[in-house]
Amino acid sequence: MSVVMEARPAPKQRTLRLPKFSYSWFSIPFLLLAWMAIASQFPSYIFPQVWDVVEEARVWMGKGTLLPHLWASLLEIVGGFGSAIVVAIALGFLCGFFRPLREFITPLNGLFMSIPPVAWAPLMLIIFGIGYTTIAVVIFIAAVNPMIITITEGILQIQGTEVRAARSLGARRWQLFLYVYLPASLPFVTAGLRIGFSQAWRSLVAAEMVGATQGIGWMVSMGGEIGNARQVLLGIVMIGGLSWLIERLIFRQMEKRYEVWRLT
Repeated sequence: MSVVMEARPAPKQRTLRLPKFSYSWFSIPFLLLAWMAIASQFPSYIFPQVWDVVEEARVWMGKGTLLPHLWASLLEIVGGFGSAIVVAIALGFLCGFFRPLREFITPLNGLFMSIPPVAWAPLMLIIFGIGYTTIAVVIFIAAVNPMIITITEGILQIQGTEVRAARSLGARRWQLFLYVYLPASLPFVTAGLRIGFSQAWRSLVAAEMVGATQGIGWMVSMGGEIGNARQVLLGIVMIGGLSWLIERLIFRQMEKRYEVWRLT
């Protein structure tokens, strides 16, 4: 009786993949060194050192007041920017498909784009008073117009062989939208969201300085009024750090996901 031995494939050896080198690794250390070098030329009450700002953050955390300000700003972004996303995607697609609507919306976009969003803050303050609604409306105004323009331009550029092939095969309008336009438009939608978020975040900080009683922008404004440079720099670090994290963890990953579609 013969025994047939089955050949088993050799186990695959796992190789350690090192992250690809990038000069961006030096950006943050360079910024910190520049900060420390500049701060060393001034008294700490005028331009605090890095460790002074870290200590200020520890004090705010100990009092339990830092996270509520952060949470308030994030809620305002969710309300204002979230509403802008819904309106911008709807109008962007409609303007891309319907020329009369596009011709009607284009001058309005140009008009609103030329007005700094923070200029609306005093008017919103008169209408809605100090608080969440004022900030959310200013964020909405800041974010919606650049997103509409970007998405509309993206739809207008989708006129390739895929569209003609789908039409020649008898695709209906809804099938053309669902299987051709929608997938091909995702890179442009992502780009529009990224641009809109940058405008929304800047407007959030500026509007909080005018019409809020809490939030990161309020921290910066109040720190300047009372002459607390540590509080001002803490707010600035939080503004830049949060924006960078959201950019890298959400929008940059979305752009990488659809990078191939953008190049085709």
